[in-house]
Amino acid sequence: MNEDYPQHVHLSDYHPELQSVVSKYSEFISNKLEPDLEGVLELRDTIYTRMSEYLKLKTHIDTIRTQGLEELETKVDLGSDFFVKAFVPDTSFIYVSAGFGFHLQMTLEEADAFIDEKVKYMEKLADKYTEEAGEIRAKIKMVYGALMEAFNIIDK
Repeated sequence: MNEDYPQHVHLSDYHPELQSVVSKYSEFISNKLEPDLEGVLELRDTIYTRMSEYLKLKTHIDTIRTQGLEELETKVDLGSDFFVKAFVPDTSFIYVSAGFGFHLQMTLEEADAFIDEKVKYMEKLADKYTEEAGEIRAKIKMVYGALMEAFNIIDK
């Protein structure tokens, strides 16, 4: 911690007008910036989770191709980690989630190309959220810095 800033700040030691300003900035951080940061990070984590699922599918497609599997026995997650056995009699086509609840039937090659494009798009989106999170963190730091500077000036 910077030694120029007071270690413990007690608002009651300062002018009521300053107390009001500090309170407003603190509320702005707590009620606006921190929830915004949390929301952006959750969106980014969701993107990373979806990217992981697409990359797992790509690995499965590669396995089907390299092993020359024409049929497949596997487990399918029905949700909440509840798996059931499934038999796929023809692996030449698969259904891929295209987004917005739509699933498209694709060849393995089409699915592979689709996944590559989808992952590129998701990487850009995740980068955008990472950048946005950095901007919010910078705003939080700036507000805290301004508050601490105000206390530092008053204490001199």
